Amino acid sequence: MPDMLTSHRTLFIEWGDCDPADIVFYPNYFKWFDASTAHHFKSAGLPKPELIRRYGVVGFPMVDTRAKFHIPSRHGDEVAIETTISRFGSSSFDVEHRLTRDGKLAVEGFEKRVLVRKTDDGTSITSCPVPDEVKRLFTRQP
Repeated sequence: MPDMLTSHRTLFIEWGDCDPADIVFYPNYFKWFDASTAHHFKSAGLPKPELIRRYGVVGFPMVDTRAKFHIPSRHGDEVAIETTISRFGSSSFDVEHRLTRDGKLAVEGFEKRVLVRKTDDGTSITSCPVPDEVKRLFTRQP
């Protein structure tokens, strides 16, 4: 398996991110993971607007997602998110996120996304192949 690019983000947990128990309300993790996927493309040199313009696609919607919660995060915490595309299919790709707090794994996020374009009649979307040059952006070369 090739060595895949990993990107990094740091977030500060705000009061509004938390529930009444002062722990992060779980949907916020999925919001942060979605933003981390877009950040990952930008860090590889292909921001989402450029991907759309260059390849005539409309984006990469999520078709499956899940998370494993290990330890809670609270208001005032600083967390780090590492994002990696772990696998490319012909039109899909798997994204893994590792959110850590104080060096400890707090949450793991998993997404399956599909690159899509508009259908010929423009009324819907359909999957399309991930270009090889896009795949290469996320593969570290020795």
